[in-house]
Order: sequence, then C-alpha cells, then structure tokens
Amino acid sequence: MNSKEEYFTVALSGASGALYGLRLIEALVKANRNVRVLVTNPARVVISQETDLTVPNSPKEATEFFSDLYKSEKNQLIVYGKEQWFAPVASGSNAPKAMIVCPCSTGTLSAIAMGSSRSLLERAADVVLKERRTLILVPRESPYSTIQLENMLKLSKLGVTILPASPAFYNRPESISDLVDHIVARILDHLHVEHKLVPRWGEDVGY
Repeated sequence: MNSKEEYFTVALSGASGALYGLRLIEALVKANRNVRVLVTNPARVVISQETDLTVPNSPKEATEFFSDLYKSEKNQLIVYGKEQWFAPVASGSNAPKAMIVCPCSTGTLSAIAMGSSRSLLERAADVVLKERRTLILVPRESPYSTIQLENMLKLSKLGVTILPASPAFYNRPESISDLVDHIVARILDHLHVEHKLVPRWGEDVGY
C-alpha cells in the first residue's frame, strides 16, 4: 500500500479500554486500510497495565512493533510521535478520511472541544474538524461530570460522533473479546468499513 493513499487516523489516549483501540487498528489493517496511529504516553501506561504489550516510545520502533503485531504491509501502518508536526495528520492538505480517538480520555475530549492543539493528537483532531471530516470519539468514563457532558454536546453539535464504550449484551457475549468487538464493529459501521465481527440485530432470529 502507498502511504499517500486514503487513510484513517486511530489515536489512543489514556482512558481505560486500550483493547478497543488495539482491536480497531487490527480490524482496519485486516480490511486493507491504511492506518496512521497516535499513542499518548498515558495510553502506553494503560496498554501495559491492561494487556501484555509494551509499546515502544520511538515512533519508528512503535511502527515496527504494530506492523509485526498485525502483519501489515509496508507503509500500511505508521505511528507518529507526540510532536511530529510534519506528519500528514497535522495538515488539512493531507487530512485523513476519518479519525477515531479510541479510547478517548475526558482530558483529551476537553482539549479537542477547546481546540487547544497542544499535541499532535489534538492538532490532528482539530484538522479533522476544520476540514469537515469524520471524527469519532470513544469515551470511557463513569459517571460523566456535567463538564464532560457539556464538552460532548459541544462536539456533537459540530458533527462529531460520540460513541461511548458501552457494549451491548443482546448477542450474549461469552468473552471480553466479544464485548470489545461489539464496540469496534459499531465504529467500523460509522466508517463504512465492511466487517464480520458481530452478528447484526435481527439476524438469525429464526422467524
């Protein structure tokens, strides 16, 4: 795959729920999509806490790490650093098809709502907003404060999709992976990416 082709940006911030973001990256790679990955330092801590993975700090090493992990093609998956300002995601002239912050901490959500652009992740989200591209935020917090809800409302009014990590149980999940796949499937639906992660509502009901 060519790095200049259409791509998706997947950003992992420091909220609990690293499995959602990791599974999303894997699913996009398997769907033959180009993926540009942003991983915050808090996200690295969460990943090491919630999984057996240790993501390298170096963007080059992290790219090799994820590429090996998900068996991606050359240049299909690239990881950018926090202050790698010449990365394509930092400019509207090379904006992604869509950006997903998964999981999205409430601190990251606040920064995006305020347009602070203090890091590459925040700048990338700002680019997606100003270019009127698809931005999906997957917050994972409980309960939500009024401030957090107001930030979500503000972003929703700007066209951002707020897709909380709230898995369903009508498919009778048998594992944590089943719960994770339900949320990732909903994200892929909003990205118009075909998948077979979970059965859809009404399928195989027998009538």
